[in-house]
Amino acid sequence: MSRILVTGGAGFIGSHVAEALIEASHTVAVLDNLSSGKRENVPEAARFYHVDITDKEGLEAFFAEFKPEIVNHHAAQISVNRSVREPCFDAEQNILGTINLLEASARHGIKRFIFASTGGALYGDAPSIPSNEDTPVIPLAPYGIAKASAEHYVRFFSAERIEPVILRYANVYGPRQDPYGEAGVVGIFSLKALSGEGCVIYGTGYQTRDFVYVKDVARANLAAVDGKPGTYNIGTGIETSINKLFSEFKRLEGSLKVSHDAARAGEVLRSVLDVSRAGNDLCWQPQVNLSDGIRQTYAWFKERIG
Repeated sequence: MSRILVTGGAGFIGSHVAEALIEASHTVAVLDNLSSGKRENVPEAARFYHVDITDKEGLEAFFAEFKPEIVNHHAAQISVNRSVREPCFDAEQNILGTINLLEASARHGIKRFIFASTGGALYGDAPSIPSNEDTPVIPLAPYGIAKASAEHYVRFFSAERIEPVILRYANVYGPRQDPYGEAGVVGIFSLKALSGEGCVIYGTGYQTRDFVYVKDVARANLAAVDGKPGTYNIGTGIETSINKLFSEFKRLEGSLKVSHDAARAGEVLRSVLDVSRAGNDLCWQPQVNLSDGIRQTYAWFKERIG
C-alpha cells in the first residue's frame, strides 16, 4: 500500500478518488484550498491540509510532513468560461500550480504522478469518432491549452524518475457534482427537474457527449496507482445525445418539461472517447451504464436538494 496525496480531494471527482484509494487500504492525504471544494466531501479517514498548490512554502511543508509516495493531481481551475475571461489566472492555477507540485515531487522522491486531464477540451471536433489518445490535440480555450501544457510538464518530469500517468476524462457526472454555475449538464438537469423549472436544450439536442460515472473514474484512478505509465482516455466509448440524456430524466420525472434555445457558438457537436487503451493497459472498464448512473445521481440530488 502507498502514501498518496490527492490534490483537489474536497471537490466532486477528487473526493470520490480519495474514497476509492482509502477503501483499497492506501494512506491518503487531501490537499485543497476549498475555493470550490467542500470540507464535508473529504473522507474522514483522509488527512486534510488547507493549502493552495500555488503556495510553494505550504507545499514544501506538506511534503516534508506527510511524505507521499504518489501524487494524484485533481486540483484545478475548472471553468472554461473563466479561463477565457481570465487566462492568466487559469494559467497560474493549472500550469504553474502543476509545475509547483512536480518540482516538490522531484525534491521529495515521488515515484508516480497521476494527472487528471480532459478529453473533450483537448480533442474538440475531432476528425475521427471515437477519439483515441493519438487524436491531434487542438484546444480551443485557455482551459484546454493549460491542460495540454500541464500534460507536457508531467511527461517532462519523467526525467526525474517520476512515472507519468495522464487520465483524459470524458464528461464526468455523479453525486457531489455542482449543479450551479458552469456545471455539467447532468447536474443542471438534476437541479431543473427538482425545481420543476424544466430543462433547456441548446440547439437541436443531437449534439453528443461521452458520459462517464464518477465512481468508474475513481476506479480508473485506483488502477493508475499500479498500472502501466502512459496517457489514457477515461470514458465509456458510448456516444449519447443530449436528447437521449433528457429522456433518462423524463423516465424518472414523467412531468418534466423541455424547451429549446439557440445553439451555443463554438460548441463541439460530437465527442466520444475510445477507451480501449485503458482496458488493455490498466485493465479498467466502465461498469455503470447511463440509466443506472442517472438514477443514482438524481437520487443523491433529491435527498439533499429536493
